[in-house]
Amino acid sequence: MRLLLVEDDVSLSAVVERGLREDGYAVDTAATVLDARFHLDVNEYDLAILDLGLPDGNGVDLCREIRRRGPHLPVLMLTARDALSDKVAGLDAGADDYLTKPFDYPELTARIRALLRRPAEAHQPVLEVGDVRLDPASRVVWRGAITVPLTAREFALLEFLLRHPGQVLSRERLLEHVWDANYDGMSNVVDVHIANLRRKLASPDGPDPLTTVRGAGYRIGSPPEAHPSP
Repeated sequence: MRLLLVEDDVSLSAVVERGLREDGYAVDTAATVLDARFHLDVNEYDLAILDLGLPDGNGVDLCREIRRRGPHLPVLMLTARDALSDKVAGLDAGADDYLTKPFDYPELTARIRALLRRPAEAHQPVLEVGDVRLDPASRVVWRGAITVPLTAREFALLEFLLRHPGQVLSRERLLEHVWDANYDGMSNVVDVHIANLRRKLASPDGPDPLTTVRGAGYRIGSPPEAHPSP
């Protein structure tokens, strides 16, 4: 899952970014509205965390802009202000949740998980392809009736594949979404993690759920059936 963190407090941004990456999220950071717009123009995100006060604007206006771009991106407002009017302004602008500083990091991650698992077209409660199931809320993966332990990054990679069943996802797209801009596009990190997923999901009673499409990328599940022309 790829998150956008918009926060001008350098120390807080670094702490939150480090914690989220350790939890397996890909994170891009921005300290201004201008930087945030750039990231939103070039990347696809699963959630945005917005500070209310920014040097060149505010999170409320940025939230309104995000909502004009598309209604489905979850937005968590993060601010030092606790006045009711500020909370109302943020929620009226389209924010999905509101967290006041100072906060405990476990509460932040709990709110992120809650927003990511809200039922929507792109966020099913439990993801399932064949006999592979993944629960984003409990962060548990099963192959049939067997629980499969995964690292945080392996979990994020499998979750992204399961959210796009039957689609061939290029290494570049996986790298951009599951990792972030800090990773070298020429790295073989995607291939290594796919190999680890294959090993952990292997079952004597079923085929390999992951398919390598030579020269194109990876897919989980069968491709969509082609319908004959009338």
